[in-house]
Parts: sequence; C-alpha cells; structure tokens
Amino acid sequence: QISLLVGFISVNNSSWTDYSAYSYFQIVTMCDLVMILFFYIVHIFRIYRKLTCVSWPLAEFLHYLIGTILLLIASIVAASKSYNLTGLVAGATFGFLATILCVLSMWSSYKVSCITQSTSKYH
Repeated sequence: QISLLVGFISVNNSSWTDYSAYSYFQIVTMCDLVMILFFYIVHIFRIYRKLTCVSWPLAEFLHYLIGTILLLIASIVAASKSYNLTGLVAGATFGFLATILCVLSMWSSYKVSCITQSTSKYH
C-alpha cells in the first residue's frame, strides 16, 4: 500500500508529458489503494462474518488478480512514457514494486487458504 502511495505521489508531483498515460497510472493506483483499504476494513471489523453471501476469499483474490494486471500495464505505460524524468521514473519503479508485492500477497493468501483447507479436511 505504501509503494502504491509513493508511486502515485511521485507521478502526481512531476511534470507530465503524456496526460493519458499518467492519468491512467493515477487512476489504477488510487483504485488499488481504495480496494486494499476496503478489504482491510472488512477484516478489521469482521464484516465478513455478517455478510456470508459474499465469498470474501474469492473477492479478495479477484481484486488482487485484476488490480495486479492493471497495475503492471499502468507501470509499463508509465515507464515507457517517462522520458527519464525522475518523478515519473520513480512512480513507474514503485508501480513495479507494488506489482511484485501484490503477486506475493496473492500467492501467500492462496497458499495459506489452501494449507488451512487441506489440514482441516483431514482432521
């Protein structure tokens, strides 16, 4: 979440050369930040216990999958249009870092849920 925020601030505070590329990067990072905050709130206040009609692990997995793909695309576009401006390069770099962290988070969540399901199945 911090790398998304730093990437957003870096792109926002630099001079843009291509409005559509960087506005897309900003929209993707802000949407990812809002959705991550939403899932944190759901877990902190245990809303998932009250709303059982939603498959929360599936919703979180789909959010990370779609958000990671969009973030990777936005980071590639931002890196290709950066023209060696330091703020834009930093934003793209933190976008790539956030992509890697999202993949690791997705993998660890999936690994933990599969391990807990497989161990509970045999007990």
